[in-house]
Amino acid sequence: MALNSTKAPNLVLPTKDYVVNSEEQFRNQLRLYFNTLDAVTQGLLDPNGGSALSFPHIAASDSTDQVAGGDDTPTVVKWNTLDSGLGWTLNSPGSATAQYEGVYTIRYSLQFVNTANDIHYVDVWIQKNGTDVDNSASRFTLAARKSASDFTFNLGYSEATFSVVAGDEIELYWATDQAYESGVQDGIYIFHDAAQTVPYARPAIPSAIGSITFVSRA
Repeated sequence: MALNSTKAPNLVLPTKDYVVNSEEQFRNQLRLYFNTLDAVTQGLLDPNGGSALSFPHIAASDSTDQVAGGDDTPTVVKWNTLDSGLGWTLNSPGSATAQYEGVYTIRYSLQFVNTANDIHYVDVWIQKNGTDVDNSASRFTLAARKSASDFTFNLGYSEATFSVVAGDEIELYWATDQAYESGVQDGIYIFHDAAQTVPYARPAIPSAIGSITFVSRA
């Protein structure tokens, strides 16, 4: 469903004396305008009226493994694919800039893996313009690996609601008590995997999936 925008007509100027053609033109202008308004109103009040509306949002993902900068080191979550967006811009490597003021909800899922033979933890939180957003952190626990070749996986999902003004920059950060370092140290990283066909077909596993959706103007 698509709704046409309305615009007040440029009404014919009144004349000193009654003129039939002028009056008919005036009435026709109003009729056409009110018909347009009726179409918009009826469209919005239709059971499927919400499908005609668009709201600011962004959805993104990442197709790479992500490694923390070190143990207990806050590291920005990266996003290299814009899946959908309106009213937000995606910036490399891992921030989104709001174009419209409002209250928004962020939802994310991060595919954590633990290669170590001990239990470890991950904290994830939001920053706005480089400052931590209050009450936005979540903690995830990853059990010890099953064996040296059979690791533990945990999908870290959470959400938080916050307000922004135009130009605010939003980032997602994570940190772990033991970061994976290839050839140096087992630990936690954010895992991705390409699409596969064997032993069954499935799509790729992004390391990160996230969205920011509009809630309210204020």
